Amino acid sequence: MSEKLWQGRFEQPTDKIVEGYTASIQFDSRLYRYDIEGSIAHCRMLAECRIISHEEASRIVEGLGEIQREIERGSLVLDASQEDIHMAIEQRLMQKIGETGGKLHTARSRNDQICLDMRLYLRDVLTLTGTQLLDLELALVTLAETHLGTVLPGFTHLQHAQPVLLSHHLMAYYEMFRRDHQRFSECLKRTNVLPLGSAALAGTTFPIDMEKTAALLNFPAVVRNSLDAVSDRDYLLEFLAAAAIAMMHVSRLAEELILWSSSEFKFIDISDAFCTGSSIMPQKKNPDVPELMRGKTGRVYGNLIALLTTTKALPLAYNRDLQEDKEPVFDTADTLFATLRLLTKLLPEIEFHTERMRTMAEAGFTLATELADYLVRKGVPFRRAHHAVGQIVHHCIEGGKALHQCQLDELKGFHKAFDADVFDCLTLESAVDRRQSIGGTATVRVQQAIEEARSELAAKRTRLDG
Repeated sequence: MSEKLWQGRFEQPTDKIVEGYTASIQFDSRLYRYDIEGSIAHCRMLAECRIISHEEASRIVEGLGEIQREIERGSLVLDASQEDIHMAIEQRLMQKIGETGGKLHTARSRNDQICLDMRLYLRDVLTLTGTQLLDLELALVTLAETHLGTVLPGFTHLQHAQPVLLSHHLMAYYEMFRRDHQRFSECLKRTNVLPLGSAALAGTTFPIDMEKTAALLNFPAVVRNSLDAVSDRDYLLEFLAAAAIAMMHVSRLAEELILWSSSEFKFIDISDAFCTGSSIMPQKKNPDVPELMRGKTGRVYGNLIALLTTTKALPLAYNRDLQEDKEPVFDTADTLFATLRLLTKLLPEIEFHTERMRTMAEAGFTLATELADYLVRKGVPFRRAHHAVGQIVHHCIEGGKALHQCQLDELKGFHKAFDADVFDCLTLESAVDRRQSIGGTATVRVQQAIEEARSELAAKRTRLDG
């Protein structure tokens, strides 16, 4: 067991059970690159502020570089006695360069150090998530463009409601993921703030230059309150909340893919590459990937609730409870990225049964509202028109016929305002293209939405590449 760097206050060694229980190195070791990056910037700032010499700084930076290579080669063994990745790296640095390595921790604490590491980590996660969301948004827009002429039933209460364009349906999900993109972008602004220099809780007595450290690490801002800095996990909660909402959108889409691929709907076939079979029923083709997307959403929700619960009653400033912030964030980041990546690959592989969609769009009296709107255009109050069309639908159900199969004299029996031109509105194309209100399903509006989305995505891509 290696001696703890804080052992001076204690007479007894740490109990091995306590050591295992309190250690975080088994999961925070993935932060090694960020810890070393932050330590190098901190070291260079200390040298520029003449708190340590430039010669000492050079030895420390060189040693940290060697440690990073050792970790990446797998030659540096990490164990629970080292507590966390910060202590492991510092211990190894002192083994390599002696007492000079102990100067690295001047003017900082593990409290602000871990906050820095997590902000650096999350900054990368948010950037990667933005890139993956961009690819997903593009996949949806491309599908919408491909299926601009396809009509399917729109649903409310999972009942046939009105016909809509498949493109319109897909673009609804584009809007959801567009908002997710905005949320992650806003989260990045509040994540991208330097906490290092806040030390344990009250700041430091050394003449450090936090703005210099921020510049070295590409942080556009520095924290405004040291107590808040070491205890703040809002940026992690904001990420978890944004991720939970994004996964909810994924789950909604996954649910529709599951329904649409069923024998009852027969709207789509999901590629074999994204399905599995049954161990007992040879005929089965199960939509396991969308089902797991739906299932993993619950785990991401749980991670948000876990960290909210951990932080809900913590007094200022740092408390060891905050060690529990990492695993929910790591798990959510891994789950979200893998899910978005897989969904982006799955969508272009879907086969849409457009004729089946059209057939079902005509079923269930989806054109009933067209009759009501027709009467309103003839001057009939909407409520009276609604009642008359309701009676017509009941008449058709009793007679086993569709609306367009009614004769004009039948319709006139329910309201005298019906005329021969009524049948012009009883087509899917008419029902779709009359809905030209902003955000409506009319082809011209959906085309406009696709064009706007293309421009938005091109601008986002330019910002990312820049």
